Amino acid sequence: MMHADVQPFRIDVTARAVDELKRRLGETRFPPPLPGDDWGTGVPVSYLRRLVDYWAADFDWPAQQAALNAFPQFTTVIDGQTIHFLHVRSTVDGALPLVLTHGWPGSFVEFLGLVGPLTDPEAHGRSAEDAFDVVIPSLPGFGFSSPVVEGDWDAARIGLTWATLMERLGYDRYGVQGGDIGAAVSPEVARAAPERVVGVHVNGSMGMPLGAPSEADLAAFTPLELDRLARVQAFMQDESGYIAIQSTRPQTIAAGLVDSPAGQLAWIIDKFHAWTVPHEALPETIIDLDRILTNVSLSWFTATAGTAAYIGYAQHSAWGAVKEPSGVPTGAIMFAHDVGIRSIAEREHTITRWTDVSDRGGHFAALEEPQLLIDDLTEFFRPLR
Repeated sequence: MMHADVQPFRIDVTARAVDELKRRLGETRFPPPLPGDDWGTGVPVSYLRRLVDYWAADFDWPAQQAALNAFPQFTTVIDGQTIHFLHVRSTVDGALPLVLTHGWPGSFVEFLGLVGPLTDPEAHGRSAEDAFDVVIPSLPGFGFSSPVVEGDWDAARIGLTWATLMERLGYDRYGVQGGDIGAAVSPEVARAAPERVVGVHVNGSMGMPLGAPSEADLAAFTPLELDRLARVQAFMQDESGYIAIQSTRPQTIAAGLVDSPAGQLAWIIDKFHAWTVPHEALPETIIDLDRILTNVSLSWFTATAGTAAYIGYAQHSAWGAVKEPSGVPTGAIMFAHDVGIRSIAEREHTITRWTDVSDRGGHFAALEEPQLLIDDLTEFFRPLR
């Protein structure tokens, strides 16, 4: 029986809203190209024009909306905040519930390709014993988990909210998984409910060396870890401008992004280019362009560029002191773009599985390397069921 505070939800973007998007795209005022018109100064104008034309003329939002609505969706209000989520029960009795948490600039759309293999493993050549019930919430301020009604939505508060959500769904034992912001939120679910969370699995940012490492750390780092340290330092020098803007002026950047679909597209596609692997490839050669534009369209139709930036980067309490491990078993997979270092991660987490994939995969693991991600999280959770 559904909890009284959980309500069914369907996406219903009107034809008028779709027509308005196409009109705005058709009237885009493009900037003059900078010298070279290449990725060194941002999204090339020539490339952006091509994507804008495709979004306006060829992208089929009604078809995408119908595909999204094929998944059971719900909303509930927790701590005053509307939370949107997918809840797909497995075909296998006794399946382990699993919460999947996305990051920025993503959405629940990232995980759609994982739902079938996780909930119905036998139909995908896997063992029924590895089945999951899947819960995919939209972070506060992202997509349909909006508007944001108050501040102080750091990772710990979101973790507590996810624990409340799972309680409302009737689950007393479950796992959690996430990347990017989801890699910060998932361990907080375990801290909020260590007696209920059987395991934490993350990809991406766990153990990222934000400060200057000690000489002892440097001496102990492997060549792979030294490369990751160098890439973090290069990122902070050359690529962190979006963090500075979104963490200090989310409302200002929102004024442009919620008014210009081309601006919203450029803001997001810049990261799909920078964070997918191989880095020199165009994003649509790695991830289906319609899937990317579905993600962008959700941000556009919900006008959540500012609220997503606010929740993702302007909640300063999320960047606090080192925390004590929850004691919950934790697994991590680091793809080629990722920069996690196990010895640093172990200061805050009980690491029981660590997988390095140095030759493939980027920030959007569920979209880029879904099979590797499923394999790793399945192996991690198998002994914890």
